[in-house]
Amino acid sequence: MAKHNAANTRIKRGYFDYLKHAQRRDEASIDQVARALTQFEQSTGHKDFKKFHIKQAVAFKTKLSEQKNAKTGKPLSRATVHSTLSVLRAFFNWLADKPGYKSRIGYSDADYFNLSEKDVRIAKAKREKPVPTLDQVHHVIATMPTRSDIEKRNRALIALALLTGARAAALASLKMKHIDLNEGCIDQDAREVNTKNSKTFKTWFCPVGGDALQIVTDWVEHLREQLLWGDDDPLFPKTLVGVGGQGGFEALGLAREHWSGTGSIRTIYKRAFEAAGFRYYNPHCFRHSLARLGGQICPTIEHYKAWSQNIGHENVQTTLMTYGKVPEEKQAELIRGLGEGQAESEEAQITAIVAETMRRMRQVR
Repeated sequence: MAKHNAANTRIKRGYFDYLKHAQRRDEASIDQVARALTQFEQSTGHKDFKKFHIKQAVAFKTKLSEQKNAKTGKPLSRATVHSTLSVLRAFFNWLADKPGYKSRIGYSDADYFNLSEKDVRIAKAKREKPVPTLDQVHHVIATMPTRSDIEKRNRALIALALLTGARAAALASLKMKHIDLNEGCIDQDAREVNTKNSKTFKTWFCPVGGDALQIVTDWVEHLREQLLWGDDDPLFPKTLVGVGGQGGFEALGLAREHWSGTGSIRTIYKRAFEAAGFRYYNPHCFRHSLARLGGQICPTIEHYKAWSQNIGHENVQTTLMTYGKVPEEKQAELIRGLGEGQAESEEAQITAIVAETMRRMRQVR
């Protein structure tokens, strides 16, 4: 069986250029497309895309639906299957008007990669994600050790994440100059900070209470006054690894370099939460925690809009629909309260905010 097709490689290269320069897709999403195309090629024995037939699409769809997850041994989720098939549908739709292919592939041929409507609904279903409460995060921070510079860094990292909801990639790329303790904010400048969709915005510290602000303040002062770090040094530097006294590699302190990815940050979160006796919550969960906090304390739609912008959302609907979901236990409490005529003023304010947002959206349309 062939393991390579030169013609396929050339046309794929053209598609990747199209995604990068015309569709403005990042490298990570292009890598996902490449993996899906490789899977499909392997299923056809690397036949030339010019020989594409709808039976290949149907066969691949069936095979994918029966495939097991390598780690869990369970069938692939509908979301994973839908994502892979959507990638292939988009590729063959693009291919259908290219010279040498448009006489062989029709636009409707790509539709054979579609899942059933039922499976699509399952794939797109929004499921409640576990989100840590502020009390849980404060407890985690309080139990983290601070004997070494590495441990102080780890605690300050989680404290700033709670204050700002900054994504892991942004935290890994922040420099000392990007934090302003006097103004109480961080400057997520996309020219130097790895933000989502390369957006530039400022994030002011959220009123989360506890010791988070003091911990971050102490960390910045420690870097500047004790370690003599400057504006262009990383706010959360990577760990310096070298040969220790026993002849093996070990952590020796802090390197004056940024982390190259977010893996180390996720490890810090995992160890901190597990050490405090909680399940692992990934860095992104803090954004959900802050969205819920905003829904509880913002008295007007203007306040909630400012809160939404503060975590990097240009559209308040994103915060409401994606991050602002009412937890099931709270939903039950509110519904029961309505039945008893005991709806609290706090929940009434949230309802008013949502209603006003939807009214303004209808006006824009």
